[in-house]
Amino acid sequence: MNSPIVLTPTLTASALTESGFVHFDGHLYTEFVTGTFASGLEFVGRIGQAAEEANHHPDVRLSYGSVAVDLSSHDAGGVTDRDVRLAIVIHRIAREVGLSATGAFPGRYDVAIDCTDTEAIKGFWLAALNYVETTGENGIELIDPIGVGPRIWFQHMEIARTDRNRIHLDSYVPAADAEERVAAIIAAGGTLVTDEFAPDWWVMADVEGNEMCVCSSTN
Repeated sequence: MNSPIVLTPTLTASALTESGFVHFDGHLYTEFVTGTFASGLEFVGRIGQAAEEANHHPDVRLSYGSVAVDLSSHDAGGVTDRDVRLAIVIHRIAREVGLSATGAFPGRYDVAIDCTDTEAIKGFWLAALNYVETTGENGIELIDPIGVGPRIWFQHMEIARTDRNRIHLDSYVPAADAEERVAAIIAAGGTLVTDEFAPDWWVMADVEGNEMCVCSSTN
């Protein structure tokens, strides 16, 4: 059996218009305002019924006053038509019961460590954070086994940097929002170090030279 086709945000944009779902970092995500726990529980029941009928099951988080829905096809490693179809159904259910989406989406934050020898230091970070090792888009990565903490990746340097911090934060945002985030950082007193890698990422710094990258999520 062929694997389902993984869709990019460009391919899902039209179908998700006005659905309240954001295609970000390989997931479709939305959060609905429910007002009460009871109404949220009823909504979750309707989502569960739709998921069973579609034989495709989202991650759902029920909180007092809100319900968050996260859709992704784990067997394909991203968003597929199954996720889009179920997102449309969930949006229809939300309209039927009078719920609206908040427009919020979860953040993704990676920590990058500059180093000349990954093997020499990764054990330290595995022990310090109680993480596990995996291979990801940046090569060796360390991840939180319960999926709460940020992932750690190692940026190889031929010559060790001693003139600035060697750990920086990568903040991932939807591609369409990246330039707005860069502008907000500059308005808050930040400096654009370089945009030579844009639209993949922009390097920013605070007034003391501490750096971070705004990265656009294109999957």
